Amino acid sequence: MLPRLHYGTTAKVFHWLIVALLIVQYLIGWLMPDIHRDQKPGIGMILHISFGITILGAILLRFAWRLTHPVAPESTLPPWQRLSSELVHWMLYVLVLATTLSGWLFASFRGWSVSYFHLFPLPMLAGDNAAAGKAIDGLHQAAEWTLLVFIGCHVLAALAHLFVYRDRVMRRMLPG
Repeated sequence: MLPRLHYGTTAKVFHWLIVALLIVQYLIGWLMPDIHRDQKPGIGMILHISFGITILGAILLRFAWRLTHPVAPESTLPPWQRLSSELVHWMLYVLVLATTLSGWLFASFRGWSVSYFHLFPLPMLAGDNAAAGKAIDGLHQAAEWTLLVFIGCHVLAALAHLFVYRDRVMRRMLPG
C-alpha cells in the first residue's frame, strides 16, 4: 500500500477527538480530590477512569488506522525534521498507551471496582496490592507529565510550521 500525501477525514477525526479527550482528561485529573487508601472512588475518579478508557480505545483505533492508511512525510521537510516528527509521533502513541494503561492498573492495584460511565463494570487488571499501587501511581504520574512535554513539543512544532516556516505541514491535519 502506497502512503498518501494527506491525512484523510478519519485520521483527522481521531486526532482531534483524542486532543479534546486529553484536554478533558487532564482537567478532571487536576480538579478531582486525592483519594486515600481507605476511600472508594467518587464521581471524579469514575469520570477520569472512564475518559481514560475512552482515550485508550481511541488511540488503539487511531494506531490501527495509521498502520493501515499510512501518510507520507511532507517531502519539503529537511531530514532532521522528518526524523524528529516521526519520533515525537511514536512517543505520543507510547505515552498515551502508558498513561492510560498505568491508570487502569493503578485502579486495579487499589482494589477499586470501577465502571465505565456507570454503564458496565471494568475488569480488574490485577489484584489489590498497596506497594504495587504506589509504584504504578508514580509511573502513571511520570507518564502523564512526559506526555504533556511531548504534546507541548508537538504543538510548538505545529505552530512553527504555521507561523514561522509558513509551509503546508499544519494544514495536512486541519479540518477541511
